[in-house]
Amino acid sequence: MKFAWLNKMGVGTLLLSLSFFFFLFISCEKERPTVEYMPDMADQASIKAQETMRLPPPETVKQDFVPYPYKGNREEAEINLKNPLHPTLKALKAGQTVFDTFCAVCHGPTGLGNGSIVPKFPRPPTLTSEKVRQWSDGRIFHVITEGQNLMPSYASQISPEDRWAAIHYVRVLQKGANPSPEEIEKAKGLTQKTGGQ
Repeated sequence: MKFAWLNKMGVGTLLLSLSFFFFLFISCEKERPTVEYMPDMADQASIKAQETMRLPPPETVKQDFVPYPYKGNREEAEINLKNPLHPTLKALKAGQTVFDTFCAVCHGPTGLGNGSIVPKFPRPPTLTSEKVRQWSDGRIFHVITEGQNLMPSYASQISPEDRWAAIHYVRVLQKGANPSPEEIEKAKGLTQKTGGQ
């Protein structure tokens, strides 16, 4: 009769209760570390957005890396750099894509310096101004590569070929905003031939 309560409760329930209290007691111990089911999940490296997981070994470069020879030397870049691309339709379309993606945010879709960030940031220079029209292609390439004033470097985002294509597109924007008298007469002649359409 002493263990009548054991028959009511059942041996299984008693063992389950004892094991629960045993594991509860063990988990309160601070001398031994707890057993982790998947330790790699808790101890993995924490990576923030825009970070790389591994740093390359010291003094190594990417396979396709070409060092920029005019770093910090705008005058040399302006004199020595020449646009290797011909202003073909393909190059102009590639330049427009690059311009619309990276440049129009600040400089505006037509290069007037009226991009979408203008209310929040200082107005960038207009690319169609007389000052910028006088710049060589090499100087514009240098500004895209190195950055200038508030403009950051775009060397890591835009390939050299795409930078040259964007320069051709900027030249088209400059011509559109500042046509010569001959170009205006030519355009009038084309308009008259097509009936003003």
